[in-house]
Amino acid sequence: MSRPYRVAILGATGAVGQELLELLESRNFPLADLKLLASARSAGQKISFKGESLAVEAVDDKSFDGIDIVLASAGGSTSKAMAPKAVEAGAVVIDNSSAFRMNPEVPLVVPEVNPEAASEHKGIIANPNCTTILMAVAVYPLHKVKKIRRIIAATYQSASGAGAKAMAEVQTQASAILSGQQPVASIFPYPLAFNLFPHNTPLNEMGYCEEEMKMVNETRKIFGTQEIRVSATCVRVPVLRAHSEAINLEFDEPFDKDEARKILSSAPGVKLVDDWQGNYFPMPIDATGRDEVLVGRIRQDISHNCGLELWLCGDQIRKGAALNAVQIAELLVEKNIVKPKLAVALT
Repeated sequence: MSRPYRVAILGATGAVGQELLELLESRNFPLADLKLLASARSAGQKISFKGESLAVEAVDDKSFDGIDIVLASAGGSTSKAMAPKAVEAGAVVIDNSSAFRMNPEVPLVVPEVNPEAASEHKGIIANPNCTTILMAVAVYPLHKVKKIRRIIAATYQSASGAGAKAMAEVQTQASAILSGQQPVASIFPYPLAFNLFPHNTPLNEMGYCEEEMKMVNETRKIFGTQEIRVSATCVRVPVLRAHSEAINLEFDEPFDKDEARKILSSAPGVKLVDDWQGNYFPMPIDATGRDEVLVGRIRQDISHNCGLELWLCGDQIRKGAALNAVQIAELLVEKNIVKPKLAVALT
């Protein structure tokens, strides 16, 4: 990846934006220029990148002139307003919000699962929901060997899913409780420190919240089939960073746990953590800061002869958001799906 690209990060001051910066630097993405964009209230803020101090600019309709790739993580309303402007300017937008995920014209991509979908973009590529990404990386290698009929997922989602302010709020609440004070909740509807509650996104008429339906609908789109039945229960837990998921899989035929363990031990983006003798399996504290999805406690479902169960943990900010977006950008470069304007101008 030697050709230089002009990249903009939309939402550069947020938790995912900061992670995008770190990844672009550590993975040596071929940059000709990097523009940091955020709301007007963050304009002028200085952020360090590769030893330089870059100023954050307020995003507007002209922000994307000359930009090749936009990594957007500024929320759905901002993406809906600004992504079309970026596309009009000739950029490819990799969007981390839910704004375009279920749009049939927009690819929903996990590079370890459906990289070919990226080439079908019409200017926008959607990054899936964090819980969906982590689950897809872990279960798709098994699905390729024997088709999955049904997925039952229970998620244990950290404060990082609601951003840096939510993480700080949990820490403040914990300090308050330990000092005998009443915890105050503002980011979440209830105190999360030393507590947990079902995910607080709106419920539909069937009693499933938006977060749970994201896992249902996005998994089907990424896997390219509507035949997989998916049900999820999403829970917010008092962990700062990295989500966990308990996954029950039903296949068309029995799937031996040792075969599954062998497949996952070499699966892209997966790290097997399955120490039965030591009773040591994936934990959020171990997944934090890691690129891989940690998978373990792989066992047969004793209630169903075609069932398999596993446990996973993954860094929500990293693979669940920023890393997946950067991997999509790398895919665009590697497959020559997006051509840098700078290179075009020089030829």
